[in-house]
Amino acid sequence: MCKLKKTNNRMHYRIGNYKDLEKLRELGIKSWSQYRNELTNENWNKLFESLNNSETYIELLDKSECLICENDNGEIIGMAFLVSKGNPTEIYDEKWCYIRFVSVNPNYRGKGIGEELTRKCIEIAQKNNEQIMALHTSEIMKGARHLYEKIGFKILKEIEPRLGVKYWLYTLELKEINEKPTHNTS
Repeated sequence: MCKLKKTNNRMHYRIGNYKDLEKLRELGIKSWSQYRNELTNENWNKLFESLNNSETYIELLDKSECLICENDNGEIIGMAFLVSKGNPTEIYDEKWCYIRFVSVNPNYRGKGIGEELTRKCIEIAQKNNEQIMALHTSEIMKGARHLYEKIGFKILKEIEPRLGVKYWLYTLELKEINEKPTHNTS
């Protein structure tokens, strides 16, 4: 398990667990509601049903490390799930680790929480000797796409539309990050 340090006096990061289930569900709904008007009513209802279902988060907690950002009041204001290799899906190869549900409370957007959660997932994956990290995101998540590309994720391919919108599969070669040369100052 990874130790996550306090990053400032307003927010801190830690590993989440099953005790956080209700707060994770609440954050999922709060965070993803921003896309309601981008989707048809039918597709929003499908997404909401998944976000509101505790099983969605239980399944993720069962097979991933959950990273959480909390404010000083103990409110969960950000989350991300890092799934290790060996958990393939119709999207993800069995040799890849992948990130799911990077979510930030809309009241805390623009504070670098999504980026910090993603970078902490990368750090954990590197410590676990993962080689390739993947994620998928859509055309309506412009901020997320910009963030992932800034970090170094590259579009591998367009995947089947979900909820009536275009999606892409992104990957990041962790080996390249691990092998960046260090500067010798001697």
